[in-house]
Amino acid sequence: MATNFENFVKPEVLAPAGDMERLGAALTFGADAVYAGGTAFGMRASPKNFGEDELKDAIASAHKAGAKFYLTCNTLPRNDEFAKLPAFLEFAEDCGVDAFIIADMGVLQYAKKYAPKTEVHISTQAGIVNYETANFFYNLGAKRVVTARELSIEEIAEIRAKTSPDLDIECFVHGAMCVSFSGRCLLSNYLIGRDANRGECAQPCRWKYNLVEEKRPGRFFPIDEDETGTYILNSQDMCMIEHIPELVSAGITSFKIEGRAKSAYYTAVATNAYRCAVDEFMKNPSKDFKPSPWIVEEMEKMSHRQYCTGFYFNSPHENANVYNEGVYVRNWDVVAIAKGWKDGILTVSQRNKFYSGDVIEVMQKGKPPFSIKADEIFNKDFEPIENAPHPMMDVLIKCPEKIEEGSILRMIRE
Repeated sequence: MATNFENFVKPEVLAPAGDMERLGAALTFGADAVYAGGTAFGMRASPKNFGEDELKDAIASAHKAGAKFYLTCNTLPRNDEFAKLPAFLEFAEDCGVDAFIIADMGVLQYAKKYAPKTEVHISTQAGIVNYETANFFYNLGAKRVVTARELSIEEIAEIRAKTSPDLDIECFVHGAMCVSFSGRCLLSNYLIGRDANRGECAQPCRWKYNLVEEKRPGRFFPIDEDETGTYILNSQDMCMIEHIPELVSAGITSFKIEGRAKSAYYTAVATNAYRCAVDEFMKNPSKDFKPSPWIVEEMEKMSHRQYCTGFYFNSPHENANVYNEGVYVRNWDVVAIAKGWKDGILTVSQRNKFYSGDVIEVMQKGKPPFSIKADEIFNKDFEPIENAPHPMMDVLIKCPEKIEEGSILRMIRE
């Protein structure tokens, strides 16, 4: 694999935006682009997504921040859904969306017909694993392909070498991994009637399972790893924050962070970390680059399962499953969001209860986190209070160091 960093393209940091709050987090913390869904044709039905009026505002907000807005249109629609597609595509193009993310060939054909000015990005749901398929989609008018998550770094590099340099290559670099190939799964639909390929996955791969012997109904036999049982389909999360040189060297032009259904805090931390890692790399590109330790530590300060590097370096069959727990690791709580700072007084909007005297860590865009001690806190009338018990209440904190609006205040869980 090539390790010459003289002619590479600076990779795009692409963040998830499940609603306006999460969009704001992605933009505040430095995303080059965001991907989001409308109220139809997107692979995540659980987030709020964006209705028509919200979509206009969301795209305008992204463009004002200098970021691009990619709209998911990557379900596999049935016959009765296609009649609604032309209006959806035309409206999105009129709103100024920068690209559609598409998995279905019929949807691709409609996009070229009804929204011809808008770029097409081929979704990971299409399962692109070779250069011939990538070239096929490029020849059909695609500007970008999102490769299957099951590819190694060498396979991605070969796709890059054997496709047009005008074709962007986008790859997932962080977040949850689906146990099914390129996310094409029937388990949710089979078990509870929620179709994963139409945005309604209930994630039954994360559930705990037992065996039942045919002639012994009602007797459950756990598939034990330890006393808690096992989660046989539960994959680890991907984290590639320490492998920026390998990703760049393979020719990946967009680093995609998974998580449209996750919290605004997750979006903020992940976006900020990858933004800072890419910016550090750009200052001194080399195959030996490693991000600053504080950036790597940020990976542990957001909700996550155990981490792995997916299929990038070798088959993950020996260590990619989380056998004995199906839950996320959540060690930090957001206690407030900074609203403004003036003359040594920080105004915050409360998110979780905190007390006078607590040591609170501050996360700002592009900087290592630092701690402050909330020795004195006040309500909005500048009356001293012992704690901040009410969600969304304004709290004033004496703070000599200026803290930017939108910064996140957090505390480690006891």
